Amino acid sequence: MSKHQPISPLAVASSSRNLPGERGDAGLAGVQSGVGEIGFVGLGHMGTAMAANLAASGRRVIAYVRRSDQIGRLEALGLRPTIDIGDLLDCKIVISMLPDDDAVRETVLGRRDMGLDGLAAGLMPGAIHLSMSTISTAAASLLASEHARNGQGYVAAPVFGNPDAAKARQLFIIAAGRSADVVRCQPILDNLGQRTFVVGADPQDANLVKLLGNMMSATALEMLGEVVAVIRKSGLDPQPFVDVMTATMFGGRAHKIYGDKIARQTYAPGFVLPLVLKDVRLALAEAEKAGVPMPSVGVVRDRLITGISRGYGDLDWTALALIAEEEAGLCAIPSQNPR
Repeated sequence: MSKHQPISPLAVASSSRNLPGERGDAGLAGVQSGVGEIGFVGLGHMGTAMAANLAASGRRVIAYVRRSDQIGRLEALGLRPTIDIGDLLDCKIVISMLPDDDAVRETVLGRRDMGLDGLAAGLMPGAIHLSMSTISTAAASLLASEHARNGQGYVAAPVFGNPDAAKARQLFIIAAGRSADVVRCQPILDNLGQRTFVVGADPQDANLVKLLGNMMSATALEMLGEVVAVIRKSGLDPQPFVDVMTATMFGGRAHKIYGDKIARQTYAPGFVLPLVLKDVRLALAEAEKAGVPMPSVGVVRDRLITGISRGYGDLDWTALALIAEEEAGLCAIPSQNPR
C-alpha cells in the first residue's frame, strides 16, 4: 500500500493499577523517542476526547478523518488531522476507536473490491495496532492474525466509560495481547484511563470481557428502569428510593451513576441505543457459541429494538427506563438534557 493511497474506513460515531509516575506527561515522556507520532482512527465523541488527551500530554497525534470539514475542529484540539490514512503508516502505534466490526475490518483489511489496502498492508513491521473498539471476538482474532502475518502487533484494549469519563481520563481499560506489545502501549493507556486490567495474551479475551461487562450494566439499567416505573406508578418520587438502594445493597458505579440519571429522567446521548444493541447481539452470539443461555439479555435486546422503533435511537441507554415507563402505561417525556 502506498503511504499516500487513501482507504475508506466506515464513518465513526466507539490487571495493573497505574503506578506513581506512569500517568500523564511523565509516563509518556519515558517513551517519547520510542513511540514517536501516534496515529488515531475513529474521531467520534470517545475517540476525540482520547486523542485530545494524548495531544494535551505532549504527544504528536495524527488524526484520520474522512471529511475535510472536521479538520479545523481537530486542529483546535492540538491534533494533526488528515484525510489521507496513508499519513498514519509511519506511526509505530495506531489507535482505532471505531463503532463496529465492519468499520475495524475495513480499516485493517481495506476494500479489495475497490482496490484499497488497509493498515495491515501498509504499517511497517513492528508497528502496533491498538484497537480500543468494542468488537466481536471473531473480528479481534481475525485482525490479530492479519497483523501477525504482516509482522505487526495487535493489542485489544476496549474501555469501560462514557465520553465524560474519556475527557477526565477516568476510563477503565481491558487489555490483551502479546506481553511485549502491551508493555509498549501501557504508557498510552495510562494516559487515557485510570486503570488498566491486562486479561491475557489473546486479544479476543479483552473483547469478551468488555461485552459481558456491558451486558451486566445493560441488565442493571433494565431492572432500574422497571423498579423506578413501579415507584412512579405508585405516586412516589423515585430519587429517595434510588438513594436508599445505592447507599445499601446496590452501591456499585452503574447503579449510582445511572440510577440517579434514571430518577431524573435524563437520557442525554452517551452510549446510544443502536450501539448498545450491537453489543447485546455480539454478547448473545458469544453465549450461544459457548452454549450458555442469557435470558435477561434477551429481554434487554427486545427493549432496545422497541426503543429504536419508537424513535429513541439517539438517546442514551438510560432510556431503557423510558421504555419501561411507557410499557407501564406512564406518560414519559424523553429528556436529553441533564438537570
